[in-house]
Amino acid sequence: MIRATLFDAVGTLIHLREPVGETYARFAHDHGAELPAPALQAAFAHTMRAMPPMVFPDRSPAQVGDRERDWWRTLVRSVFAAAGGAMRPATFERCFDQLFAHYAGAAAWRCADGAVDLLAALRTRGVRTGVISNFDYRLPRLLAALGLSELLDVVVLPADAGAAKPSSRIFACALDRLGVRPNEAVYIGDDAEDDIAGAQSAGLHAIDVAVVSDLRALLPLIDRRSIPVAE
Repeated sequence: MIRATLFDAVGTLIHLREPVGETYARFAHDHGAELPAPALQAAFAHTMRAMPPMVFPDRSPAQVGDRERDWWRTLVRSVFAAAGGAMRPATFERCFDQLFAHYAGAAAWRCADGAVDLLAALRTRGVRTGVISNFDYRLPRLLAALGLSELLDVVVLPADAGAAKPSSRIFACALDRLGVRPNEAVYIGDDAEDDIAGAQSAGLHAIDVAVVSDLRALLPLIDRRSIPVAE
């Protein structure tokens, strides 16, 4: 029987209130750089795909947060450069600090339509819930600010597993914390490789969130998987 339903975070359970390019352009403008939002959006998408996983096995837990922040600093600097922006180092640092803080707060995000209702319905049925995300240490506090953490049993990040999606290790870490087997869990995400293929390779059922416009519509799809699975 399905005993757990796990979710990707960004693009599945939560969404940005405005496109990254528009936010970056606004913050850059505040620091004296006029950069077009479309160029920033394209540069962000390209740079994000090229970045290495946010995994730092050689660092202590106390150091991981600093390395994750450095990871984002490298990305933002690369995005600005690709979009034709040039800031003095001190100006860039001030801009980056404000961007990093912005994305740590609920004002930058919103819950996906139906997210709260779906999580509540699952927990009412006795199904455990959680998040597996390649995001950084800001995520648990962000989910709390959005009112989601009380509906989640686990939040697993690369720092917890020493691996990032699509590695099966991060899925296994979440399953171990929940005490369920892979074939007793469903994973819902929006990325074909990291989420769908990654979950399936780890032995979980997988659902692409793109099949619905409101997360409440996922409940029947999860129910269809709530049948005995052959050993």
